[in-house]
Amino acid sequence: MQLWELILLAFAGFASGWINVIAGGGSLLTVPVMVFMGLPGPVANGTNRISIIAQSISAVTAFRAQGFSDFRLSATLAAAASVGAYFGAQMGVKLDGVWFNRLVAAVMIAVMVLMATGEDKSRPRPDASAQAKNLILGHALMIGAGFWGGLIQIGVGFLLMPILYRVMGLDLVRVNMHKVFIALIFTTVAFFVFASKVEIAWEAGAALAVGTGVGGWMGAHATIRKGEQFIKRALIAVLAAMTAKLLFFP
Repeated sequence: MQLWELILLAFAGFASGWINVIAGGGSLLTVPVMVFMGLPGPVANGTNRISIIAQSISAVTAFRAQGFSDFRLSATLAAAASVGAYFGAQMGVKLDGVWFNRLVAAVMIAVMVLMATGEDKSRPRPDASAQAKNLILGHALMIGAGFWGGLIQIGVGFLLMPILYRVMGLDLVRVNMHKVFIALIFTTVAFFVFASKVEIAWEAGAALAVGTGVGGWMGAHATIRKGEQFIKRALIAVLAAMTAKLLFFP
């Protein structure tokens, strides 16, 4: 890959890592960028997992350094998600060409509609509890979230956050604390499935990993207070352009 492409991927990775840790949807930036650069769908899908792993390690370390960790619950939730991720990845390696583009475009359209129509309902409120509830249901739903994460990864944060917040009743900090650990484990499982079946673009993955590692660390220390409307508008514009490209200029 050319130097400018690696630099672009590193910047996309930084934005993705920051967004993923705080909310989710960062892969909406990284996967389409790789597709634009000419990588086949399954290769971009598998390569993106390298950046998620780097971002998650960085974020887990940052949360632990601040005194936030509950590895027992994180591990059981991650184990449930990993079961789904394994089977999702088995299907994900087969997504190629026009069907991969259409699925990514459909996800982008759904996210744009959600962003443009009112308040984000998955965003936890500060009055949630530090103690988890509905453990059985929460673990069962993690299998489904893991399946989506293994299949395509894009938008999996929008599934994990409502499960951890609305079903299990955890507060915002612990939602993100558990989310990054869960993502680390099930993404590693999915990555090994992809690596065994498709080619991985290691240069692109390394560039993304550098960016997401830094973005994940900073995202673990940050909360969104200012500029949210500007970010939403800018992201919607970018997503609209990427969607048009994937649907009409494959």
